[in-house]
Amino acid sequence: MRLGWLADRWPPRLPSKGDLLAGPSVALVLIPQSLAYAELAGVPPERGLYTAAAAPAIAAISGSSRYLQSGPVALTSLLAMGALAPLMATGTAEYAAHAALLAVLVGIVRVLLGLLRGGALSYLMSQPVLAGFTVGAAILIVASQVPTLLGVPSDADNPLTAAWHAVLTPAGWQPGPIVLGIATIAILLGGRKLHALFPGALIATVLGVLVATAGFGGPQVGAIPAGLPLPSLDLPWPAVGSLVLPAVVIALVGFAEPAAIARRYAAQENETWNPNREFFGQGVANLASGLMTGYPVGGSFSRTALNKLSGATSRWSAVLTGGWVLALLPLAPLLSGLPTAVLAGLVIAAAVSLVEVRPFREYWRLSLPQFGVAVPTLLATLLLAPRMERAVLLGVGLAIAVHLWRELRVDVERWLEDDTLHLRPRGVLYFGSAPDAERQIRAALNESPEIHQLVLHLDGIGRLDVTGVLALRNLLDRLALDGVDVHLDHVAPNAQRLVDRVLR
Repeated sequence: MRLGWLADRWPPRLPSKGDLLAGPSVALVLIPQSLAYAELAGVPPERGLYTAAAAPAIAAISGSSRYLQSGPVALTSLLAMGALAPLMATGTAEYAAHAALLAVLVGIVRVLLGLLRGGALSYLMSQPVLAGFTVGAAILIVASQVPTLLGVPSDADNPLTAAWHAVLTPAGWQPGPIVLGIATIAILLGGRKLHALFPGALIATVLGVLVATAGFGGPQVGAIPAGLPLPSLDLPWPAVGSLVLPAVVIALVGFAEPAAIARRYAAQENETWNPNREFFGQGVANLASGLMTGYPVGGSFSRTALNKLSGATSRWSAVLTGGWVLALLPLAPLLSGLPTAVLAGLVIAAAVSLVEVRPFREYWRLSLPQFGVAVPTLLATLLLAPRMERAVLLGVGLAIAVHLWRELRVDVERWLEDDTLHLRPRGVLYFGSAPDAERQIRAALNESPEIHQLVLHLDGIGRLDVTGVLALRNLLDRLALDGVDVHLDHVAPNAQRLVDRVLR
């Protein structure tokens, strides 16, 4: 990978008026979201702010998209919680240190993938796997916030179990958090319908602080220290072995969001998207977040859309977003009284947008095998929580199994013209599918014993290897002994040499 692109593209021209407006606009949304996603990830609230200050500018400088806004996001936060919660108690200093180490490991994986030109992996991740996992994760995200929304504490590992327990204990429900949480969701979802630039997160946060000042009795964020910690390598390095697999899963699965965002806006602007550079940029952003005691980050659909609609024209907007968060950190203690029900509402409103039923309908209509990959992945995500990386591995395994099952099948079209039998195999004819192709061809020959000529059309074969050609030769040798004249038709150019050497 050519590393000169950093010097080629940064710094860009001076920021435009749109960049100057978009930067603070996104920052005012990012600050309350970072507190909410920190809660979801299980880290102290200030760690979300540190992540929000470190990631956007670094990702913008080193990434490929001029609109992408990186930082704390719901899906990556849930993945981080799923990786760390089985190992230790959430909210502790030990947990936060391991979250920072996880961010560093995710960063290393993505940087390596970028440098080794692994961007193609962003295209190879099966869409049914991603669809199933994303919807399952969104359901878990919503479920994880139900106890906070109802004011019922829960220590269950699986968010579904925690939500079910909270719903079944109405005696512990607190009216204050319920009203605040529902009001927050209504402000955010209703505001989106009014206008894309409606500052719902900011309004909900300000109202939440005012309500708390007026004597709200529900749980609050708690003390938030001012300032930004210095970069540190004092991390629990002995835990690397237990976090490598989750880091790889987060690096790959979590990359689906920024990749989709960057590709979408690059297509709108008729620009070229560089997945290798985006892997590198997201990797460096995670390294920065981890070294600043943050946790893993990704790309935000909502903040990127807000960034574009606010008038952003270059990566300066994301740099300014991080700068504004950094500048406002001394004021962070003002948010210590923010009710956690408001954070729950922010998370739920963001997660609802991840629930898409349309892909499942399409898989059902177009490909039942792919539907059979998406649904089990979704169910596994729900049932295996918080170890959601296992659901991803299961989904990938199912996708590979479906692919191999398809590759093992060859459909043979047949028709008779007088005493001539025509056969057209369709599929990939290789060592795995040769037995099935041979069986079908033999069956066709047995059904037409009176033929004197066979025409074998090879234009339906996508790939042909030595084993497949040898299987055909065995059949042709038998037909020659029976006095049947065989003709090969439409041999693909890439298989012509092999066919000529083996069959002619």
